[in-house]
Amino acid sequence: LYNPVKITPAFIEFVDIAGLVKGAAKGEGLGNKFLANIREVDALIHVVRCFSDDNVIHVDGSVNAGRDIEVINLELIFSDIEILDRRIARVEKDMKGDRTLADELALLKQLKAHLEEGKSARAFVCDEEEKEIISALPLLSNKPIIYAANMSEDDFVEGVENNENYRQLIKRHTPRSPILKNAALAFLVGGF
Repeated sequence: LYNPVKITPAFIEFVDIAGLVKGAAKGEGLGNKFLANIREVDALIHVVRCFSDDNVIHVDGSVNAGRDIEVINLELIFSDIEILDRRIARVEKDMKGDRTLADELALLKQLKAHLEEGKSARAFVCDEEEKEIISALPLLSNKPIIYAANMSEDDFVEGVENNENYRQLIKRHTPRSPILKNAALAFLVGGF
């Protein structure tokens, strides 16, 4: 086999940031502070509540994994639209002296229209050169995401597939967004 001169172990740092709420892009809850914190990370793990327990209150009054995923994704998209608006304005201003920015401006406007349809930047179809331009932007909905299903012990005993919220999570996830069950996540980070 191969014997490298230096061995550099891989490591993952997890940063637990308080949850995002509806209206965060407009400053609700921790709002912009939350969004600024996650803008610095390489990937997102969205822990989605799938268990029901009357003793654990949900911010929206009921457990609904589909709704919770939608709220978070839309808040990330709203934040991205604000970023794009500022970038578009800057490119339009810079274009007065540099006509080579026309292609970038057209790309940014196409991406903004895509986001305004409620679709993430991850789902925007473009070529490699355009991906390079987009990846230089601090877009939250372009970050890789892992959905972690937060489930009760009973769900594991009864079979996670019987949990309606888990089924909603499966239905909404994409092949680029793997799902971890609570036990798998606990193993990954060394327990709760």
